Amino acid sequence: MPEQEESETHRKIWFAASVFLIVLGIVFYWTWGVMFNTWNIFEVESLGAYVITVLLLSFGIIGALLTKKKK
Repeated sequence: MPEQEESETHRKIWFAASVFLIVLGIVFYWTWGVMFNTWNIFEVESLGAYVITVLLLSFGIIGALLTKKKK
């Protein structure tokens, strides 16, 4: 029994970390856009910001899907 509770706790921690990455990606994108007044995804100068945003969002979404509770 204690192992199952520990496993559930770890799953919840990883899920919370994944949600945090998603929120961090959205906040980073929004902050970058407001600071530099650039919302055009085709500008080469902003490519690094979009790469970071995509990485944060993708790791967050994949992590959330992998830690979903099994039925």
